[in-house]
Amino acid sequence: MADSAPQPTAKTEDPESAPPDTAQRRRRFTVDTTPLRIKPFRRLWSSTVVTAIGSQLTAVAVPLQIYEDTGSSALVGVAGAVALVPLIVFALWGGAIADLRDRRTLLLFSNAGIAVTSLLFWVQAALGMQSVTVLFVLLAFQQALFGINSPTRTASVARLVPEAQLPAATALTSTVAQFGQILGPLLAGALAPVLGISTLYLIDTLALVITLRAVWKLPPLPPLKVTARRARLTDIFDGFRYLWPRKLLLVSFLADIAAMVLGMPRALFPEMAHSYFGGDAALGVLYAALPVGALLCGVFSGLYSHIRRHGMMVVLSIVGWGLAVAGLGLAHSLWLAALMLALAGAADMISMVFRGVILQSEATDEMRGRTQGVFTVVVAGGPRLADLLHGTVGEVAGARSATFGGGLLVVVAVVVLALAVPAFWRYAPDPMKSA
Repeated sequence: MADSAPQPTAKTEDPESAPPDTAQRRRRFTVDTTPLRIKPFRRLWSSTVVTAIGSQLTAVAVPLQIYEDTGSSALVGVAGAVALVPLIVFALWGGAIADLRDRRTLLLFSNAGIAVTSLLFWVQAALGMQSVTVLFVLLAFQQALFGINSPTRTASVARLVPEAQLPAATALTSTVAQFGQILGPLLAGALAPVLGISTLYLIDTLALVITLRAVWKLPPLPPLKVTARRARLTDIFDGFRYLWPRKLLLVSFLADIAAMVLGMPRALFPEMAHSYFGGDAALGVLYAALPVGALLCGVFSGLYSHIRRHGMMVVLSIVGWGLAVAGLGLAHSLWLAALMLALAGAADMISMVFRGVILQSEATDEMRGRTQGVFTVVVAGGPRLADLLHGTVGEVAGARSATFGGGLLVVVAVVVLALAVPAFWRYAPDPMKSA
C-alpha cells in the first residue's frame, strides 16, 4: 500500500480510476443500478419504463375529456370515486392471488386486460361518443385490472433480486415511474391540442402491447411455501389480521392517507389550467411538476440509506407536502404553481421511500402480496378519494381555496398523528435485523 501512495498523476486520471473511497462517496448520493445486472428484473423494469409514459397519457386524457365534454370539475372528481371502488376491491384480492398463484401469469393477464381497456378508450374517443357513462365504465374496468397488476408487480421484485438489493430495486422502479409522470403529462399537454385526445389513448395501447413481450420472458413465479390455489375471502382478511398488530405499518398508512386525501388537488388541475394558467399546455406542466421534484429526490436516493430515523422522516416529509400544497393554492403564476408542486413531489418521494422501507422491514415474504395490496389501496386509492373530495369542495369554494385549505389540513392531521403515536416518530430499523 505504501508503494502506491506517491503517484504524482493520480489526480489527473479518469474517474474510473479514482480511489475507492472517492467512488463510494459518489455512489452514496446517486441511484444504485446494481439490480439491473439481473436479467429478469431488467425485463420487468424495462416494461415499467414503457408503460410509465403511456399510462400517463391516459391518466391525463380521461379527466381532460370529461372536463371538455362537461365543463364540470365535480364530474372529474366523481371519476375518482368511480375508480376507487374497483381499485380497492381488486388490489386486495389481487394481492391475495399474488401470494397464491404464479405472479408471471397474473402479470400477463392484467397487462393484456389493461391494453384492451385502453383500446376501448381510443374507440369511444375516436367515435366522438361524448358519454361520461362509457368513460366511467371503462375507468372502473381499468382500475380493477390495475388493482391486480400493481401488488403483483411489486411483490415480484423480491423474487427477482437478492434481499440486500431490494432498496436499490425499489428506488429504480420508483424513479422510472416518476420519469414517466414527467414526460407523459408534458407529452399529453403538447399532443392533445394537435393530435386529439383519442390519439393519446392509442399511444398508451401500443405501449402496453410492447410490454407484454418483456413480461412473457419473465421466469415462472409460483408461490414458494404454499400450493397454488384460488384466493378465498379469508385470504384477504388474513392480510388485515396480519397488519392489525403491526401498529407501525398502520400509522404509516394513516399518515399517507391524510396526505393524499386531504392534500391532493389533482381533480382541480384542469380548472386551474384553464381558468388561471392558460389552457392544455399548462395542464401538462401541472401534472408533470409533482414528479419532477420526486425524480430529483430519486436520483439522489443514495442519501436515504444513511438516515436512521425513518418515522421522523415520514412525518417531516408529509408536513412539507402539506405546506407546498397550501402554497399552490396561493400561486398566481404558472411558474410558482409548478415550483410548489415540485416541492410537494420531492416531499412525497421522501415519504414514499421511508414508508417503503418500513413496510419491507415489518412484512414477511409470504404476506408480501397482501401487504402490497393494502399499500396499493393507500397509495393509489387515496388520490382517487381526494379527486372526489377536492372536485366537490372546489365546485363550491373555488379551486384555490380548496387547495390551500387541504394543504393546511394535511399539516394538522400528521402532527396530531405523530403526537398520538410517539413511537412512530421515534421509529428506526433494528440494526441487528438488517445486519
